Amino acid sequence: MKFKATLLAAAIVAIAAPAQAESVNIGVPNWVGAKAIANLIKVVVETKMGGTTDMVPGTNASIFAGMDRGKGEIDVHPDVWLPNQETFTNEYVKKKKTVVLSKNPYVGRQGFCVSKEFSKKHKVTSVFDLTRPEVAKAMDSDGNGKGEIWIGAPGWASANVNEIKVRDYGLMAFMEPIRAEQSVMTARVGDSIKKKQGYAFYCYSPHAIWNMFDIVRLNEPKFDPKKYIMVQPKQSADWKKKSKVMTEDALKAVQVAYSKSLEKRSPTIAAFLRNMKLDSDTVSNLVFQIAAKRRDPAEVAKEWVAKNGKRVDGWLGL
Repeated sequence: MKFKATLLAAAIVAIAAPAQAESVNIGVPNWVGAKAIANLIKVVVETKMGGTTDMVPGTNASIFAGMDRGKGEIDVHPDVWLPNQETFTNEYVKKKKTVVLSKNPYVGRQGFCVSKEFSKKHKVTSVFDLTRPEVAKAMDSDGNGKGEIWIGAPGWASANVNEIKVRDYGLMAFMEPIRAEQSVMTARVGDSIKKKQGYAFYCYSPHAIWNMFDIVRLNEPKFDPKKYIMVQPKQSADWKKKSKVMTEDALKAVQVAYSKSLEKRSPTIAAFLRNMKLDSDTVSNLVFQIAAKRRDPAEVAKEWVAKNGKRVDGWLGL
């Protein structure tokens, strides 16, 4: 009898005890759009699903490697730009099949920009206008004889593409490619506009900078896959020699990626990530709130989720 009573008590406890909450570790790359979406995922998981999360800063390479291992140290990349990060998706999504892409990408666009005022004053409308000596001189802030052009942050695949573009567009003799964190670029753009100086920089949408400053995208040759041959460092040590990029980028498909192992460890969260659907305007607004208004990403995400309950419920299949 005592043994049966013990089994009955254990069964009652098992039935009464709540199921263990699903959890997810979210990789956070170093650009604002990724931080915005990472926080959005965090808020939805915690407030709408009762799950737990942890934010893990990392590069594209470290986040994809973590998802590939499938042990839970990193489960999600919140903002995968294709074909920029195609090296990673080819390896982990297509070849190894250890990473899954969400099914609802939004559209991104990228290029090079200058301030609208500088564009009008110096008649700079094309990337090839940056090869004019007087334009390069107007963009030379350190007196080394070359203007500066920000090509992206360290670790960005797009920065590698832009380095090849600067070379193949014939800009190297006139412009010095700069790699620095995105916050440095944003501050530099604002400073150059205040001082009425020239500054060229990699720009993309969605991004807060379109709401912060009056800027224009420079024209590039129309996208031609035959003239857009990009080999990333991960693919070859001779990536610079093997690459040739002489056209603008194609429109980008931007989506969430997550570890295949998450489908077994936290299936409800995996289903949410698979169905999550964003758009360029939504992401641009989130980024503007964080970067321009200097608001806390978590607070911005909480506010957005509270105002968009029906949309979030749709992601959750409710």
